[in-house]
Amino acid sequence: MMKSSKILLITIRMVLTALLLSNTSCTKFLDAKPSKGTSIEVRTTDDLNALLNNFGTFNSESNNAIIYGTDDNGLSSNLYDAQPFIFSSLAIQYSLWDVNYLPKTDQSNFSGPNFWSNEYIKIFNANVVLANVDQVSGSAADKAALKADAHFIRAYSYWELANTYCLPYTNANRSEPGLPIKTTPDYNAVTRQSLDATYQQIEADLMEALKTNVPLVQNGINRNWRANSAAVNGFAARYYLNRNDYVNALKYANASLALYNILIDYNTDMRYGTPTSTTINVGMPNEQTVTLNFPYTHDRNVAFDPVDALGWKEFLYYRLLNNADRWYIPSQELISLYDKNNDLRYKYHYVQNYSYKKGLNNPALSYPGYVFFYEDNVPEGPTVAEMILIKAECLARSGDVAGAMTTVNQLYNKRTLTGTAPLAAGTQDQAIAIVLQERRREMPFSQRWFDIRRFNSNSYSNDDIPVLSRVFYPYTATSVSNTEPLKTYSLRANSRRFASPLPQSDITNSNGAIIQNIY
Repeated sequence: MMKSSKILLITIRMVLTALLLSNTSCTKFLDAKPSKGTSIEVRTTDDLNALLNNFGTFNSESNNAIIYGTDDNGLSSNLYDAQPFIFSSLAIQYSLWDVNYLPKTDQSNFSGPNFWSNEYIKIFNANVVLANVDQVSGSAADKAALKADAHFIRAYSYWELANTYCLPYTNANRSEPGLPIKTTPDYNAVTRQSLDATYQQIEADLMEALKTNVPLVQNGINRNWRANSAAVNGFAARYYLNRNDYVNALKYANASLALYNILIDYNTDMRYGTPTSTTINVGMPNEQTVTLNFPYTHDRNVAFDPVDALGWKEFLYYRLLNNADRWYIPSQELISLYDKNNDLRYKYHYVQNYSYKKGLNNPALSYPGYVFFYEDNVPEGPTVAEMILIKAECLARSGDVAGAMTTVNQLYNKRTLTGTAPLAAGTQDQAIAIVLQERRREMPFSQRWFDIRRFNSNSYSNDDIPVLSRVFYPYTATSVSNTEPLKTYSLRANSRRFASPLPQSDITNSNGAIIQNIY
């Protein structure tokens, strides 16, 4: 594996108790036994559970490919001109589907691991559990739960990596480069296996994870930071949907919903949180103070408060997409999909004038931001809403138009003002289009990259995204040439750039075992 992961030789014992050393309410919330010191020998299932209870190791995904690489992203030359310094090189390069500079730009550094390395850290931790679980003391039930949990973590991370750094899984792409597969906690470099072998590993881990019988709700608490039966079935539904296997996707979505199906009603359960005021056009005749309204989920000042992401009761599995630049910039195409008078997601999650908070205020340029948990996190893990959307899509694709509309309106009615007319379709094509639009409204940024890949790989042409394009300036590894003419950047449906470049540091550290994608 990568040399960057060698830090775990030092930290693995500390990870076992990192969460437990605090005297805050997190100990009580996780119901885990605290331990003294930072050097722990793994002897019991409790020790392994402490490792997996450290949800901070597993919950965050800084996947810039899905933040910036789709038509949900509204980064533009106008926004850049208004305040160039706030846009990172990563944001620019991922927005323009770069292949020349990203391998060196997107490397782990002093600020932390990149997405590639971070997912392999999760895989390493899962491998630690699987390598030790049969040797430690503990009940058979505890060991079975730990095994399923570790297989789930590994399947999830490999799936995320494959859908970021590899081409879409099709018959034509089976022999294309997949991932380096690690199933033991060592640091030996391994080569990239085929895409087919990569998916065989993901599915094998998924089948093991599906053996869990651990419930999501335990003692009145949604234990969504650990593998549970609703979450694993939910991920299976996502996995098979992305394989364009609608029979199995529907099967697992139904199984997940049968276990847990609570939805948040935006009419009664959503509200604004603490507003923020900012002054724009300072020193100009039109200087004024503007108030920005944020959803209450933005206020994350107290750890483990129900306001926090862990308390979002639709989560089946607690995973967050994390944007280090703290601005999910919605495209005009995305914004146009919302009924602005009745859709409460637009009311609460689209913060008007968010650009002022990012410094585009002198002179002022108004542009919204998509906000969910604080300013950097949006839900990425499986949710009840996603299961309803998967079910509706599968029904629509199978020709059950009425069933698809009944299902999708279960969600739509909870997201729009009471009395809003339900979504309706008269044909199968209309039903598919309506469900996919609702899916995009409900899960912007987090699932769009994966969706575009599968739309362009299935046998249904009406959902194809033939080309993504963006007009922007020429750029180099470290700068944007904003004095030069604008140019159009494109990502076509058959492009090899649907596999993002691997970090060069990990290729170098593998001593040539890992190869770069070919473009």
